[in-house]
Amino acid sequence: MELFKVDFGLTIWMFVAFAILLFILWKYAWPAILKGVDSRADLIEKGVEYAQNAKSQLDTAQQQAQQFVAEARHQQADIIAEANKMKTQIIEEARDEAKKEAQKVMDSAKQSIEQSRKEAEQSLRDEVSRYALAIADQVTREQLKDTEAQQRLVNSLLDEIEKSN
Repeated sequence: MELFKVDFGLTIWMFVAFAILLFILWKYAWPAILKGVDSRADLIEKGVEYAQNAKSQLDTAQQQAQQFVAEARHQQADIIAEANKMKTQIIEEARDEAKKEAQKVMDSAKQSIEQSRKEAEQSLRDEVSRYALAIADQVTREQLKDTEAQQRLVNSLLDEIEKSN
């Protein structure tokens, strides 16, 4: 049972050895341990800062990407609106040009019809004049066969001329 018996000499030497060990550890090992812990804390802190910076850069990049997408959509809408406007303008110009061309064709047709009508009228007048002259010639020859009828005709024409002047 000597194992459970306390020996004061041995206990003092154990305390002395413990104190020396504690002093050596406190003097040499403890600063190295604290230095390692501090460097590890700094490394962790830098990692956290890097992660926060990366997150803020990612957020900024996402905002910029959203702005670019919004701007691209706005430009797309503007381009589509401009294209629709140009389409409408081109259609209107084509419609106006077609109306002008149709009006030219109508005017040309009217002129052609009017010219044909005038030519037909002139032809009809010429034909009527020829027939009237032929008839008048025959009537006049019949009436002017005798001299007394000729004298009456000449006198009536002279009277008409005097009245008109």
